[in-house]
Amino acid sequence: MKRVLIVGATSAMAHEAAKHFASDGDKLFLVGRSADKLQSIVDDLKVRGAAQVESALLDLTEMDRHAELLENAQRTLGGLDILLIAYGITPVHEEVERSVEKMLDTFTTNALSVIALLTVAAPLFEQQKQGTIAVISSVAGDRGRQSNYVYGAAKAALSTYLEGMRSRLYKSGVTVVTIKPGLVDTPMTAHLKKGPLFASAARAGEDIYKAIIKGKDTAYVPFFWMPIMTVIKLIPEAIFKRLNLSA
Repeated sequence: MKRVLIVGATSAMAHEAAKHFASDGDKLFLVGRSADKLQSIVDDLKVRGAAQVESALLDLTEMDRHAELLENAQRTLGGLDILLIAYGITPVHEEVERSVEKMLDTFTTNALSVIALLTVAAPLFEQQKQGTIAVISSVAGDRGRQSNYVYGAAKAALSTYLEGMRSRLYKSGVTVVTIKPGLVDTPMTAHLKKGPLFASAARAGEDIYKAIIKGKDTAYVPFFWMPIMTVIKLIPEAIFKRLNLSA
């Protein structure tokens, strides 16, 4: 029986991943900002077979409360085996490239607050010498594109941090999984025009669950984004700056 803390549990992908943990009969501690959404997911996961489902309301940009959150989850579940960090915001790029306030909000939510939480969580897992920390980053962090470079830069910072932390915690027997979704049909992408590269939240959630269970270093979700991004990263800058890639 695994003890799983999911931060950002009200996101569509996190909920779908949580369904698989619930089916395994695991203990779950869910964190989100919306009381109604959180309670609905708690009720759903209990029906799906979770051994225990607890929850807490928290805005994760309140970084001074991260330590309290982790202590509460550990105490409630009797320890932690898996931490899944799944929250973030997808801004309208035309707004964040012109607004310092919105740019800083994007970086704080998608990078700085997550890194702050990881800074508190890493020593806890390091001390117990086991467990998995999984974090949802994005393919957007693999290369800066004119359509979303502010969001992409935040995710790039997060992915680089995770790469270094993975090397650090490997020596302690702790697995760090970087999850890089491509286009997923969720409320966060409601403002984007849907196309053939969009995956369902259910598929993304299943892929996330499998990546965590298998202990992958980096998982592209769905898998076909790995060759796509490999090609994109190989495009010479002289050509790349003339393109308008929206993924």
